[in-house]
Amino acid sequence: MTLQEVEALDREMLTPVIVAKVLGSDPETIRLQARLRPELLGFPVILLGSRVKIPKAAFLAYCRGESVS
Repeated sequence: MTLQEVEALDREMLTPVIVAKVLGSDPETIRLQARLRPELLGFPVILLGSRVKIPKAAFLAYCRGESVS
């Protein structure tokens, strides 16, 4: 999956599966990092019970090297 494909998605929150495809990583690695040390990911995450959600705008900013708040 490319950044352009992520931009075109009609949703505001991304899943670890989508983010992992862009980063060339494993979704479970993203989930574990989000739970254990989210500050090391470089983009914000939201934990809802066992679910991990990633704000699309913040993830895209991170991938472009822009400041992420």
